[in-house]
Amino acid sequence: MSTAIESPPQVSYETTLLVRDHCFCLHAQRAARAMARRFDEALRPTSITSGQFSLLMSLNRPKPPTLGSVAGLLAMDRTTLTANLKPLEKRGLLTVAPDPDDRRARLLCLTQEGHSVLADAVPIWHATQDAIEAALADPSALRAGLNALA
Repeated sequence: MSTAIESPPQVSYETTLLVRDHCFCLHAQRAARAMARRFDEALRPTSITSGQFSLLMSLNRPKPPTLGSVAGLLAMDRTTLTANLKPLEKRGLLTVAPDPDDRRARLLCLTQEGHSVLADAVPIWHATQDAIEAALADPSALRAGLNALA
């Protein structure tokens, strides 16, 4: 008595090429990784990454934001944001403290050192951003499209 072993379903190579050439998710991921590498390299003299720059910039407000509001702005879950805050807090670039109006909430505040690192990083960000925008046919349309997806 022989039993036939069924082979698993196969996806055609043509489908692979279709996804490679048309998948918005793939193209967005590739562009995001390339963009992050470019900003990471540019920001290296400040000893922060592009992600850390975005995080620190999100704290640069007249009043300290809550952890929840920053998580929403950066489209991160609270656990991931907390993990990303720890090395910056350890370096003395920010503080995390209970909100006096709501002890369940946490307020995030840039320290003097955090403000200083951010001030050093902003001109680098401007130069890198300007170079990227100059290479794009319509940066406003790209920004609008990305915002629409977010």
